[in-house]
Amino acid sequence: MDLKLERILVAVDGSDNGAVAIEWAAALASTVGAEIVAVHALGLLEQLEPGPKVPSEPRRDEIRKRFETVWCAPLDRHQVASRRLLRDGSAISVLLDEAESEDVDLIVVGSRGFGGHPALLLGSTSTQVAQHSTRPVVIVPNPATRAAPPA
Repeated sequence: MDLKLERILVAVDGSDNGAVAIEWAAALASTVGAEIVAVHALGLLEQLEPGPKVPSEPRRDEIRKRFETVWCAPLDRHQVASRRLLRDGSAISVLLDEAESEDVDLIVVGSRGFGGHPALLLGSTSTQVAQHSTRPVVIVPNPATRAAPPA
């Protein structure tokens, strides 16, 4: 089997788990010389700050700016080739569609960070992407939310 790693799609959502995933993907891309395709799926509601979600459409420009600068900052820090795509739709559909259309070699997503409760991951975006993707998927755990192993 000929393994290549030229293009990596990473899901970016502004969360702590998403930040860990993009940092991991940027470091990997820097090491292997791959391009990053950073994708943010813009839903009807967005979590911009702690507190309730807000309607996304009136804040589209603000979300785009945060996505391209703050949330994708690791791409600039690691100086990797990248493209940043803001797409409308559900995260699962957008990520799977972009992975196909961009012909990526790997998809990187953050975990939900539920620590010792893996059953809670069953409906998560990361798990759904991994279950339905035709491409390899890496789910990057967030060390800050990882629970200690059972004694």
